[in-house]
Amino acid sequence: MIQTERELKVLKIREQMQRNQLEACIVSTPVNTYYLHQCIFQGYTYIPLEGEVFSFVRRPSDFNLKALQLQDGHCHFIRKPEQIIEVIQAAGLTLPASLGLEGEEMPQSQWARFEKMFATSQIKNISHLLRQARSVKTEYELEQIRQSARLHEAVYRNIPSIYRPGMSEKDFCIEIEYQMRKGGCLGLFRCYGIDMESFMGSVVAGDNAAASSPYDFALGGAGHPSNPIGATQDTALREGQSILVDMCGNFSGYLDDLSRCYSLGKLPDIAYRAHQVALDIQAYVQENLRPGVICEDLYNGALKIAQEAGMAEYFMGCRQQAKFVGHGVGLVINELPVLAPR
Repeated sequence: MIQTERELKVLKIREQMQRNQLEACIVSTPVNTYYLHQCIFQGYTYIPLEGEVFSFVRRPSDFNLKALQLQDGHCHFIRKPEQIIEVIQAAGLTLPASLGLEGEEMPQSQWARFEKMFATSQIKNISHLLRQARSVKTEYELEQIRQSARLHEAVYRNIPSIYRPGMSEKDFCIEIEYQMRKGGCLGLFRCYGIDMESFMGSVVAGDNAAASSPYDFALGGAGHPSNPIGATQDTALREGQSILVDMCGNFSGYLDDLSRCYSLGKLPDIAYRAHQVALDIQAYVQENLRPGVICEDLYNGALKIAQEAGMAEYFMGCRQQAKFVGHGVGLVINELPVLAPR
């Protein structure tokens, strides 16, 4: 039997539920709603371990329930989450003994509300389990990411022609963002983590590239006090500087992440040696990235290459080093797995 995209994803979520002894879960965040339905609405999707999925829509009020392609009686408009109980009981289902909620994103007040609604259920946080499910992509998802990367790379090919003498770092960044948007980028940068913020990415040159960031990104940059990462208006692009472009490509809802290094004229020899070491690390990771490999081993192997080349002090940063050498992509820029030492 040919399974639909949603059925494949529900199956992956149920595998996580079964491993963690959950009888049901409720998905409510935009990322995981889009993951299941390829559309976003404000509401909830109730997934029992067995049986049909139910969706409950609060907004928009004119949402086309047929777009969810669920069985008749399994899509409902609701005003309040308490109506979920009424619907599933009317369908002849018993309340689950254990229920998963997106605890990392759900406000405490809403969590307490669901605890009251499902008073006989043990409530567990499933945010990490959903990230685990999303980490293994379907063929549809892989093609979405590939297509995004193709469009993204097409913009990057034109970056040298975008530069004009006298540009500031911020001017250059804005022109690249403009070309990205013209090329079809949606502009939305989704990132996992409550303290993680960014716009479309970073363009950093010279000493600004070494500025530390409060966020768990590999790149820094002084940016603006309200968003201290990336380009500044004060950094003038000049001969002898390296320029690092690290933008998020979101051309379909699925994100790719491409970084490229450029230079204005000739750089010091150490820059070319460091760049070659980075290419060696990339080749090592590509060669050894296989199903079943331990992420920590890849990180340690990358670090060893940097150490043997005498570049350990610059590995994943100068003043502040990021403790990872790679990460997954998908509906957020920093999906699992993370190639990290733990």
